[in-house]
Amino acid sequence: MNLLQSLLSDNNASALNSAASGLGLGNQQTQTLIESLVPILARGLQRNSASGNGLEAIARALDSGMHDRYLADPATLASGTAFEDGKRILGHLLGGKDVSRNVAAHAANQTGIDYSIVKKFLPVLAAATMGALSQQNRAAPGKLTGQLPAAGAGGTGNPLSAFLDADHDGSIADDLLDLAGKFLR
Repeated sequence: MNLLQSLLSDNNASALNSAASGLGLGNQQTQTLIESLVPILARGLQRNSASGNGLEAIARALDSGMHDRYLADPATLASGTAFEDGKRILGHLLGGKDVSRNVAAHAANQTGIDYSIVKKFLPVLAAATMGALSQQNRAAPGKLTGQLPAAGAGGTGNPLSAFLDADHDGSIADDLLDLAGKFLR
């Protein structure tokens, strides 16, 4: 299951819909935003995991951060704690506030959802994204180590690769390009 599918699965979508309803978003708007924003978060994950000890840092964050609680309890995902944690996650994934603002502005333009709402939802989605990765990591402990496969290389059994390899061809490069293409339409 890839990252987008995981976030849109019944239980996870329910938690995200519940948190988003506090921002005035309906279920369809929430799904539209998730579909719009996840490709960018996935690219940030890929970029971070490919740099230096990035994959190990992500694995440590998943092991110690208890991010899966955000999807297990919708009230937690809607909390200020999740929002603040999500802002820190965005800093790691996107590199800074200006990039986050640009992503939110693009998604608002693309979806027609008010920028201020998208800006508030983005950290929630970042926390939920780490929650989805944490769920997968707990289901397959110890597999989120080593390097992601290079483009065209076979899979390593690493949950992050599995999340990002939507077509299960062993390469995440084409899937990230497909996701980015959907985002930029």
